[in-house]
Amino acid sequence: MTVRKLPVIGFAVLMALTSLGASAQSAQGSPQGAASGEVPKAPPTTKQAKALIAERFKAADADHDGKLTRDEAQAGMPQVYANFDKIDAKKSGTVTERQIGSYWMKKTKDQMQKEDPIWN
Repeated sequence: MTVRKLPVIGFAVLMALTSLGASAQSAQGSPQGAASGEVPKAPPTTKQAKALIAERFKAADADHDGKLTRDEAQAGMPQVYANFDKIDAKKSGTVTERQIGSYWMKKTKDQMQKEDPIWN
């Protein structure tokens, strides 16, 4: 069961790390007590996560060539920029949406293994 959750968790982590900060700004404006009684939102499905990542990648890809340069990543996906050298394993100077997804999936899998090595 844990193996099936891995893609969803990976995409959820990716979405959280690549967010543009809009949700953080809205959370700062709400009182602390308001969110404590609410049920947390379920993580998005894999399909929803892929769509959101694709949307953010498309917005960050200024020249629409299917690749992000370091400058495009810095402007549109700050967490990708912060990990650009790790994601760009081929050292081509650009990263694709697929490379970003692969990097975050591996990172999530490694974290899950570290947290619970028996089940992962």
